Formats: sequence, structure tokens, C-alpha cells
Amino acid sequence: MKHQGTQLLQTPRLILRPLQLSDAPAMYENWASNEKVTKFLTWPPHEDISVTQALLTSWVRDYQNPAFYQWGIILTEQSDQPIGTISVVSSDDRMSKMEIGYCLGEPWWGEGIMSEALQAVMDFLFHVVQVNRLESRHDLHNPGSGAVLKKSGFLYEGTRRQADWNNQGVCDVALYGILQADYDETR
Repeated sequence: MKHQGTQLLQTPRLILRPLQLSDAPAMYENWASNEKVTKFLTWPPHEDISVTQALLTSWVRDYQNPAFYQWGIILTEQSDQPIGTISVVSSDDRMSKMEIGYCLGEPWWGEGIMSEALQAVMDFLFHVVQVNRLESRHDLHNPGSGAVLKKSGFLYEGTRRQADWNNQGVCDVALYGILQADYDETR
């Protein structure tokens, strides 16, 4: 892989960019403090904005690492305020694979925003970073997340029973993956 770090990406409706400390109020209000948004995530809703500020401080520092990928999702028609994130949550250079995770504020669910963001990230990771495999997973009780993956060309690879943990406790997890060759074949 040829790590590039979190680069600015654009789609017809979105700007994906590194987050900044000044994004703390929007991040806190738009998704990080929402129990519905964090229901199936591995981190709890932020109790106050200081939690969001501390997380952003660490991410801003991590942007110096060319193997760190964490994008804020911005709707170009609205403002410069992020409405969610999409990131590489784990990476294995030896296997040339990365795991993708994402989170979107509730008011923007069902609008195709995350699928559009995921397509931009996939294109960047496959063609610029030159990763061979992308994968993701979701709690079986969160089928919307699986719909995003299927729409983006990921293939369902199986379910691991009681193999993960999130804010609901131990859960079954659906696994998805896509290879660069599969992605390029459909483009």
C-alpha cells in the first residue's frame, strides 16, 4: 500500500475532509451525542462536548500519520459543518487490507449520503493507496449499515455469532468484503 493520509475528497454532494478542533460543536450536536446514532457502535454517546473535543484533539494529532484515515462528511449545499464520519478503523499492510467504519447524524439517514461517501473513499483507497481488500461489519440488528455496504458493491461473506461487542452488548456480526479487482470490474 502507498499510504497518503486523509486527503480531501469530493463528490457531487459531499466534501470529505480532515476534521478540525473547530468542528467539535457540530460533531457533538450532529451525531456524537445521539443515542440512536451510537446504538450499534463500540463507543458510547458523548456525555458533553469535552469528550468530543478530546477525541478531535487526538485525531488532529493523528493526521500527521500517513496511515491514518478519518474523514468528516460535509454536505456542500449546507455549510462547512460535518454531519458524520467515515474512516479506516483497522489496517493490515502485510495483507493490504483495511476495515471501514462510518457514522452519520440521524437527520441525514436514508438519503444515500453514506453510500456516496463510501464510494469516494473506496475509489481513493483502491486507486491511490492501492489497498487490495476493504472490509466492514455490522450488528445484525442494524440492517441499514449492511444496505450501505451492498449498495457500494461489498459482498456478504458470513455471520459470526456472538463475536463482537457494541453498546447493545455482545452481538452477532455480519461481515462484508470487496477486492480491488471486484471493484474495478464493476466500474
